[in-house]
Amino acid sequence: MSPVNPFDDAATARVVIDDAGTLREWGEGARRLLGHSAAEVVGRPAAELLAEGGENTPPRAGDHRWSGTLALRHRDGHTVSVWVLARRRDPEGGGPGRWLLVAPLYRGPEQLDDPLVKAAMAQSPCPTMVFDDRLRLRAVNDAMEQLIGLPAERIRGLRATDISHRAPNAELEEHMTRVLATGQGYDMHTHLKAPGESRAHAWLARLAPLTDPDGQVRGVCVSAHDVTEQHLARERLQLVNEASMRIGTTLDVTRTAQELADVCVPALADFVSVDLLDPQDHGGEPTATPTPPVALRRTAHQSVSPGCPEAVAEPGRLDVYPAASPQAASLVTGQAIVATVPSGDLEQWLEWDPVRLQRIKDHDIHSTMSVPLQARGTTLGVAVFTRLRRPDPFTHDDVLLAEDVAARAAVCIDNARRYSRERETTLTLQRSLRPRSLRPAAAVEAASRYLPSASSGVGGDWFDVIPLSGMRVAMVVGDVGGHGIQASATMGRLRTAVRTLADIDLPPEELLTHLDDLVVRLSEESGADGTGEVGATCLYAVYDPVSRRCTLARAGHPSPVLAPPVGPPRRIELPSGPPLGVGGLPFESAELELREGTVLAFYTDGLVENRQRDADVGQELLCGTLADSSGSLETACDRVLHALLPVGGPAADVALLLARTRGLPAGQVATWDIPADPALVAPIRKQVLEQLSAWRLLEASFTAELVVSELVTNAIRYGAPPIRLRLIHDTTTLICEVSDTNHTAPHLRRAKTWDEGGRGLLLVAQLTQRWGSRHTAEGKTIWAELTLLEDE
Repeated sequence: MSPVNPFDDAATARVVIDDAGTLREWGEGARRLLGHSAAEVVGRPAAELLAEGGENTPPRAGDHRWSGTLALRHRDGHTVSVWVLARRRDPEGGGPGRWLLVAPLYRGPEQLDDPLVKAAMAQSPCPTMVFDDRLRLRAVNDAMEQLIGLPAERIRGLRATDISHRAPNAELEEHMTRVLATGQGYDMHTHLKAPGESRAHAWLARLAPLTDPDGQVRGVCVSAHDVTEQHLARERLQLVNEASMRIGTTLDVTRTAQELADVCVPALADFVSVDLLDPQDHGGEPTATPTPPVALRRTAHQSVSPGCPEAVAEPGRLDVYPAASPQAASLVTGQAIVATVPSGDLEQWLEWDPVRLQRIKDHDIHSTMSVPLQARGTTLGVAVFTRLRRPDPFTHDDVLLAEDVAARAAVCIDNARRYSRERETTLTLQRSLRPRSLRPAAAVEAASRYLPSASSGVGGDWFDVIPLSGMRVAMVVGDVGGHGIQASATMGRLRTAVRTLADIDLPPEELLTHLDDLVVRLSEESGADGTGEVGATCLYAVYDPVSRRCTLARAGHPSPVLAPPVGPPRRIELPSGPPLGVGGLPFESAELELREGTVLAFYTDGLVENRQRDADVGQELLCGTLADSSGSLETACDRVLHALLPVGGPAADVALLLARTRGLPAGQVATWDIPADPALVAPIRKQVLEQLSAWRLLEASFTAELVVSELVTNAIRYGAPPIRLRLIHDTTTLICEVSDTNHTAPHLRRAKTWDEGGRGLLLVAQLTQRWGSRHTAEGKTIWAELTLLEDE
């Protein structure tokens, strides 16, 4: 059945009048009632149709619905008294408003004589209304009459859209048309405030076809069921479900608090603020039960209005709340507190803060609820829920719902707080264990970067540049498996061990062997604690600027990339060594001769490997990025990170160390072969003085002569030939080295008063900045460094 145009319906008089009182539309029913055609009255003042002497009371300003009896003038001159229902239509697109006036002309048979009405009344215990096959209202029961707020005998014969212009009435007519056509019932859900209600309810309107004895559909029975409680229960369940999914997506305290506010607006409140206890007032930890006055820091808020105009405090602001405040009271009692304007308790609560009290009046806030945030026996803060647009105050069920959501959010906030505290502790520990800056070295120019994982936090990646004797330098990069304090602590122990082993000048492969033993012991210790096996990788390299040779060894670590001054960068092929902690397997080293200006790139696997690409592709990309490495190494580091790392940060820790080699000119190195004859020490001293004079180091000649004399004499007396003396001159350092083939290392001893010897090394230690010995393949080398300034 096709829908009928309401203005073509002769059973109901319908007219439209604008705010100026001009007739704009004139239906067939109106022509039948007053005899005027549409052409005769449309565009003319509606007041011309009012009969003289009639008591016609117009609607008041602001009314949206009016009903009453009007005395109208028929076309032939006689007066027609008719009951009229007028509904205001809001203007569209800035145009004038209009009124729809309807008057039922056909009321149908009386209720008791209509079989359709009898069937409806017998079958519907709820508010019920009956429509015929032309969608005209035939009857309503008492419950429905009370909801509509209009006399039943007056509205019989009207359509649903005549009674109200709201969308649910138009939707109801569409569904009734379908029921009439198909003969099948339909359930319609809506949420509205009926004219006879004090607040909006959720309704289930059940549309049932009404048939005659022959089975023909003659009308529709509409029965309304108040399902507000079920609707609210579903909304509460949905809010709890959303809270479990949307709150705690990150381990960030501020973000978690914002998620709590976002979830509850507008589902539970029109404005929500989250204030957390300032941990600085409690030694970095929230207290179990705070004592007023309470210092709370605004962490997040959300509102149905853009810009949160209801907020008094901006995020980050610290406010102190006295005992006479909902926030402090709820924190002290550990219970939710509800305050409303009608009861007067809200103004009483806020007498301490005139600004907040004025904000309540400005925004028509009528109800607030303060809920403490508690988790694991600790009070973290308070969430305040506010209603201003929603007319109904908070109910007991709303309090239970807010407490449930707040409890879930408090656990997430506490998790985020604990994680942030542990992360900060780990970062502090890691910063104390990792070199804050690279020490200047004459052998290389170095630059470095470290980035923690964007998802897993701080880990055990590390690097170091260690000055060695003879102007050599050690470069090391390592990676400890895992994240957190345990990984950082292990990293610190390994870095300390490497520095200690480097100080005794072990070759790279021997150093890794000792480091492997240490990791094995660490794994045994951690296994006893139940924390599992310790895994680590390491790459150790030693560069000598005099010979321009670099010796490297690796333990399960990626090979470095070499970028020569001329030519394309390439990956250095090194012997594959097992990761640290395997135990019992050897390590091998490789030696390279490097041109001055060569850049070595040491890194951890987080730089070149991720989920989108494997390590080989990443290393090729690294080589391409280092193709132009002649400029600043700091700029090169930034360029590498930008090219290889994703925008959101690395998935694993990243350590990067770039080192550009420097060479020492042959003119800054002097070497002598020493005869094993103490009588020939004097000529050697003379040659040393001549060399120092050539280097313009006369101020250091006296000290250098003593040091050379003691080291050479000691080597002749206790060492084994061949003996060699080498002087290395740097800008601020003079290095004296004496080598022999005896593997016995020297040591300091306290000489007795009448001893004739034993004071040589003690004298060297007192005259030099530092001294030591290192083992070589042929024997040992004793060295000493003197700090000096060049002559002008």
